Amino acid sequence: MVAEIDKLIEAFAYHVEAQTREIFNGDAKTGNKHAKKAIAAFGKLCAHGDAGRDALAVLFNHPSMDVRTSAAAFLLRHRTAEAKAVLEEAAKGDGFIPWSASECLKRWEEGTWALDPADPVDPPVKRARSRTRSKSTQGRGRGHHRGKSGE
Repeated sequence: MVAEIDKLIEAFAYHVEAQTREIFNGDAKTGNKHAKKAIAAFGKLCAHGDAGRDALAVLFNHPSMDVRTSAAAFLLRHRTAEAKAVLEEAAKGDGFIPWSASECLKRWEEGTWALDPADPVDPPVKRARSRTRSKSTQGRGRGHHRGKSGE
């Protein structure tokens, strides 16, 4: 279990750094793929309960500010004092990561932060578009143009 947790922590750090690098290089699409992988690593750590969350706190001392602040953002509820200290220190600077740290702290203070809620609710369900048509669109399929002559 410890080896698995260590690999998840490494994956989290790797993908956070890769996300930042790709976004700064102008490739948000690839950056978002790395973000999803970092979030997935966090989810797997959470599956180990507080032991997984506690293990992620080692990244509070990571050399990269983006990794430190990302770990702190995810651990605000679980390790509040330590996470806030990391974010407050980062927020003192200029640039995107300090701004992000500041925004995270604002969301925490206003009560809208929800990266790792104590009582997680079911994830939102993606709903498919309705296959039924309203009366105003019935009879109009692809290629139908209102006012087209011959109709």
